[in-house]
Amino acid sequence: MREYLGRVLWSLANPLFRFSPRPLFAWRRLLLRSFGARIGRDAHVYPSARIYLPWMLTLGEQASIGEWALIYNLGPVTIGDRATVSHRAHLCAGTHDYRDRTLPLLRLPIEIGAQAWVCADAFVGPGRRVGEGAIVGAAAVVVSDVPDWQIVAGNPAQIIKQRMLR
Repeated sequence: MREYLGRVLWSLANPLFRFSPRPLFAWRRLLLRSFGARIGRDAHVYPSARIYLPWMLTLGEQASIGEWALIYNLGPVTIGDRATVSHRAHLCAGTHDYRDRTLPLLRLPIEIGAQAWVCADAFVGPGRRVGEGAIVGAAAVVVSDVPDWQIVAGNPAQIIKQRMLR
């Protein structure tokens, strides 16, 4: 019942988020925090991003959730410091147990490591971890964990190379 009430209140407050001017990152951080999100300093969440349940979101310092990104966080979603979730990326922390006839809801956590980048149109499935410094290529589909400092691409996402910093 408490979650349903939270969803109703968030849907009523959501226009204050969605229609806020693009540069008002501090306003959106304040709004998300008021609904229980843990948001780091200087985090950027763009107004068109869709956060399903703010109280299930942890966003690190200087992290970013880009335009039209969908954070379907039925389970906890953690995005590390200086990590980026790009334009139209989809983090999906909910699914159903297909082995059970009643298809019960599973709320599996997603973790995006510090300095990781989930590129445009990528999908990260329930219960997955994208490691520190990893890159999920554009339109990739992550159905297994991505190791630290690896670059993955494709459907399903596969390692294509190691990320090297200069």
